[in-house]
Amino acid sequence: MKTKQLQHLFLRAGFGITPQLVNDLSKKNKKKVVDFLFSTTTFQPLEIDLSELSIYTQEYQKNKTFSMEFQRKSNEKIREYNKIWIERLANSDTLLREKMTLFWANHFVCKNQNIYFVQQYNNTLRKNALGNFGDFVKEISKEPAMLNYLNSRQNRKKQPNENFARELMELFTLGVGNYSENDVKESARAFTGYNHNFNGEFVIGKYHHDEGLKTFFGETGNFSGDDIIDIILKQQQCARFICEKIYRYFVNDKVNEKHLDELTAVFYKDYNIEKLMKFLFLKDWFYDAENIGTKIKSPIELLVGMQKMVPFSFQNTKDVQKIQRLLGQVLLDPPNVAGWKGGRNWIDSNTIILRLKLPSILLSNAEISIKEKGEFEDSFDKYHASNKNQKDFAKVTVDWDFFEDSFKNISFDQMKSLFLITAPNEGTETYLDHLSKSSKKEFCIQLMSLPEYQIC
Repeated sequence: MKTKQLQHLFLRAGFGITPQLVNDLSKKNKKKVVDFLFSTTTFQPLEIDLSELSIYTQEYQKNKTFSMEFQRKSNEKIREYNKIWIERLANSDTLLREKMTLFWANHFVCKNQNIYFVQQYNNTLRKNALGNFGDFVKEISKEPAMLNYLNSRQNRKKQPNENFARELMELFTLGVGNYSENDVKESARAFTGYNHNFNGEFVIGKYHHDEGLKTFFGETGNFSGDDIIDIILKQQQCARFICEKIYRYFVNDKVNEKHLDELTAVFYKDYNIEKLMKFLFLKDWFYDAENIGTKIKSPIELLVGMQKMVPFSFQNTKDVQKIQRLLGQVLLDPPNVAGWKGGRNWIDSNTIILRLKLPSILLSNAEISIKEKGEFEDSFDKYHASNKNQKDFAKVTVDWDFFEDSFKNISFDQMKSLFLITAPNEGTETYLDHLSKSSKKEFCIQLMSLPEYQIC
């Protein structure tokens, strides 16, 4: 495969491509490269040590003081989990599974303050990321984090709560306008009694579950929640809805209907996510010029992409979230049940300043100039209100030795083609030609600071 095609594939299926991978894969054809991508998709749970929280039993948490203490420690652990997830995205061998986990986290959107439930939910996303979509939805419907987030625990026979049933169809499977209000009401009855115990294990409260007949999408029966999901899967619109989201995320924000039809036909056969993604990455049109360099990197893609080229680690866990918050995307903390909109919404006059300065701030300890005060600088000031003399935006440890070793046999022109998926304009080319007389380290930082680096 050509370098440009490899770069495109690994930006979309991952977070960029290193010189070593280019060297290993450039002589292989498309099928062998895609086979390589799918050969490293083993499920590896992401877990942190929660032993210090084991004292907070159900009885213990009934005490208000201990309950508040548990919540405080749980929040600390969630910040820690955020940090190790970022590190996993940057360093994992299971590249595609991790990218898919990130995708599904913004599809099956959920938020919780209990680290046990957060960790379990994140690993459910990871485990099912390339599996069967029907099984995936059923597991999501029973996750303690989701049961709390969409009020399923309040969904009872005599007083149905429609939140989950509505979002199941509107956001998770069918899309707006592809179901009726009666479908929402009837399916909500099927999910009555859904609950979990203190340990997060799924249970159905038999006295709260509606055993009566329900009519859903023209079918009538004593349906359970799983039955409702099976009926949804029969609708080809479900396959199309998921394929459109995948197309917009992995291919292009502008949907080619013919290509979408192809994906839908494949997915509708058995709802196998891995087969769908392999089909997508093998299609010639995936590599068409109209699909290359058309997407704006999300804040997480930007941060992780930088880490892949120049490994760095945050010394302070809070700094990881601080930067994500200023960039507009905090892992495990979505804005609402619809998640992040993405696309051009990632960029505004505020975030673009930070995006362009970020490589210098993180990799060469540059100070932030507060000359033209805007929202970004206001936010920055607030984070440092307790220490007016603090100059470091975030303390990181940078592994420049890894970078130097990776790029020792790479020319400045090759570096440019590896970092930038779209060709710079004439003025930028002149600037880069001038920079090529500097060190590779400085050249790397400046490449990452270009507007073109924001594109994938």
